[in-house]
Amino acid sequence: MLRLAFSSNAYLDVPVEQAIARIAGFGYSGIELLADVPHAWPAGLLPVQKEVIRRSLVEHGLAISNINAFMMNAIADPRQPYWHPGWTDPDRHYRAIRREHTKRALRLAAELGATSISTEPGGEIAAGQTRQQATDIFYDEIMPVLDVAAECGVALLIEPEPGLLIEEFGQYLEFADRVKHPALGLNFDIGHAYCVGEDPAEWVPRMKTHTRHYHFEDIAATRVHHHLVPGEGAIDFDGVFKAIAAHTPDMWITVELYPYRDRPDVAAQAAKAHLLGCAARAGVTIT
Repeated sequence: MLRLAFSSNAYLDVPVEQAIARIAGFGYSGIELLADVPHAWPAGLLPVQKEVIRRSLVEHGLAISNINAFMMNAIADPRQPYWHPGWTDPDRHYRAIRREHTKRALRLAAELGATSISTEPGGEIAAGQTRQQATDIFYDEIMPVLDVAAECGVALLIEPEPGLLIEEFGQYLEFADRVKHPALGLNFDIGHAYCVGEDPAEWVPRMKTHTRHYHFEDIAATRVHHHLVPGEGAIDFDGVFKAIAAHTPDMWITVELYPYRDRPDVAAQAAKAHLLGCAARAGVTIT
């Protein structure tokens, strides 16, 4: 059964318990919890705050689809608040912040009963840095974190992203083949695939042994990386639903619309209505 969730990263202006209540109120089955300010920054999350999250989830009947450990607004890097610190930053002390944050997010996931967290695909390739150098750094940094993931019983999902080290599925497969770790998985973002010219529906069966979670958003026909409410761009959601139902039928799909923090309720409701219609046309049941 496909299950539909909404990411709390569209609700950056409200406390996490409000985000949970509002997402549940629109009929979603799950929430992707942001491991960042103001919701669940692991380094500063007190036991009482974790208990608030647990109680809110139970009260509103929501499950955690995934924990988003990609965004790191808490660090407030002026270059780009989502991507930095990166796994591949030339400064080993700075990239260590990313590594240790990911470990904390894995432990938080285990405490809250989440089965996966997602992370960035290696970060930006820095000036003067070759792709091979960046890949080697990413490998060295993530391997001990994958051991923590295995200890926690939580999957660590790489999310290919336009403009970062791993953009395409082929690059992910090459890296995964090198890593060969059972705790590694893929967060399949259909919008990101579309941005780099890969048809999401065609890649669903090819990536099914790696995929543990989906991100949904729409993208304009220009393929510019800007998340849109499903139905406002060019992605064929009917076809994607058919492919997912055929190849990865027991999966969480999280709608990720962080650019809509000024109107998250409108975005959440419109996205759900459109996706339910697409699923119905595709003959797919989602809850």
